[in-house]
Amino acid sequence: MSTGTRFNNQTIIVTGAGSGIGKATVTRLLQEGCTVIATDISAQRLTDFKAEQGNAPLETVAGDICDESVIQRIMEAAGPHIDGLVNNAGITDGFLPNAEVDNATWDRVIAVNLTAVMKLTRAVLPLMIDAGKGSIVNISSEAATRLAAGAAYTASKYAVIGLTKNNAAFYTRKGIRTNAVLPGGVATNIEAPFKSEYAMEVLGKAFSMAPAPASSEQLAAAITWLLSDDSANISGTVLNSDGGWSTL
Repeated sequence: MSTGTRFNNQTIIVTGAGSGIGKATVTRLLQEGCTVIATDISAQRLTDFKAEQGNAPLETVAGDICDESVIQRIMEAAGPHIDGLVNNAGITDGFLPNAEVDNATWDRVIAVNLTAVMKLTRAVLPLMIDAGKGSIVNISSEAATRLAAGAAYTASKYAVIGLTKNNAAFYTRKGIRTNAVLPGGVATNIEAPFKSEYAMEVLGKAFSMAPAPASSEQLAAAITWLLSDDSANISGTVLNSDGGWSTL
């Protein structure tokens, strides 16, 4: 449900925008008056999404967020004024524990879930610093607070929290707020198969206590709140949006 026009005349970048949490966040931002730069690795998902939105102020950039040329294209599409960034793009790791994770899985998960977050944040910061304002929301995970994933995914999402707090410590004084959202289970089309029998055995109890999956729209509500001036005094915060799973 739209809550008004909180984002009139604003431009916000959302990664991983072709489906799930990213798509729901873009949809809500558009409903609230925002111009959105949506990026995703799937050109087809973005093409379909843009067609659904008709004449809405939605620009799309397809490509691998780990590719610095893609980051450059995102910046060019956004133009000289960027009000917000949602670092949402992420991949899972097959729940592979440390003894089973292969180098390719580790390197790819860290590249997408952490290094790309740093690089795109680094790209937008000079514009935000010049403007004296901005809001960055990083999507971490409940896996950063409990055993709920494999080694690579867990490490990447813990690190996203560290990057969030570091960015807030350095740049809140410049008018740039940085916060993180930690989803629990979310009903999306992203597949997360177990590639480890041992992980399935160990994680079974943890998952049996998890609340029912949230909707992408519920996560989008939290993300857009943190982007907006409604949360003007919030920076360096880690917001669990997990149906209370973090309390169990």
